[in-house]
Amino acid sequence: MAHGAGGSAMDALIKRYMLKHFAGSSAEVPLEALDDAAVIDGIVLKSDSYTVKPLFFPGGDIGRMAVAGTVNDMSVLGAEPLALAAGFVFEEGFPLYDLERILTSMDETCKEAGVAVITGDTKVVEHGALDKFIINSSGVGRRSPLLDRNLTEVRKFRESEAKWLLDSNIRAGDQIILSGAVADHGIAVLSAREGYGFETKIQSDAAPLNHMIARALEVGGVVSMKDPTRGGLANLLNEWSEKSKVGILIHEERIPVHTGVRAACEMLGLDPLEVGNEGKVVLAVVSQKAEQVLAALRSTDLGREAEIIGRATDEFNLVAVQTSVGGRRILAKPFGDPVPRIC
Repeated sequence: MAHGAGGSAMDALIKRYMLKHFAGSSAEVPLEALDDAAVIDGIVLKSDSYTVKPLFFPGGDIGRMAVAGTVNDMSVLGAEPLALAAGFVFEEGFPLYDLERILTSMDETCKEAGVAVITGDTKVVEHGALDKFIINSSGVGRRSPLLDRNLTEVRKFRESEAKWLLDSNIRAGDQIILSGAVADHGIAVLSAREGYGFETKIQSDAAPLNHMIARALEVGGVVSMKDPTRGGLANLLNEWSEKSKVGILIHEERIPVHTGVRAACEMLGLDPLEVGNEGKVVLAVVSQKAEQVLAALRSTDLGREAEIIGRATDEFNLVAVQTSVGGRRILAKPFGDPVPRIC
């Protein structure tokens, strides 16, 4: 299970096996970059599969996640999502009214994001051969017309040859912005699965972020973006640090965590920084534009809780947390998401 949970175990699996067979293409952003999507001939391509358990949870369902997750993974690269493909696999006996609920949710989320499902596939397997339902959602997009304006702002303050918002673009001094509170999604799914009762107050944050991201690109100065899904904020920041070869220092008291989520994590022994999200984005921004980007995010419904949580640094080459009591601790990449099957 850890090999599919978004932490160091999955990272090792991909590098040892997948890259051995599939790396080496001539893509503009190839597989071996291990970014959230790939680019070939100016076309952005993304594929993702969803196995969340349960299928329906407070604030969302597998259909909303499949659309939002694919849209978000293209958007953080600097792309404008155009269309989706959806592959459905469900077991014999799956209730058609549940299928209708999922498809309705996907349709509503597509309209929210401004995309459409234009092709796909459906398969049914024997009862017991699958845990109810799986969706594969693939997306195609093109370069956002706002990306060049954004990168022009970056070049006003430093030399840069970046053409896309890659994990490797970050430099010392860049400010780290988080678009809102972390761990809502993972705790909402866990609560619904295990019956803890948190679901009455804690809702998943699953949402398409492409319109909010466009507001940040309008301001300009963004060098990298990523959504903290499996492995949470801890995994994301470590990927940035490794690929950009910089240290990252974040401030514990600046990281928004809702009170109920914090209480649930403390009760369950979970670190909210390692719990996955489905409706948040982290941005690295040149310091001269950080406050303007922050204001743009806060002007949107999905970004109203955004905060500048830290900065990239050349003082060290790892991820560290400045604690509320004045000390520092290393924030390591988790082995896997502590809450399995949240996406």
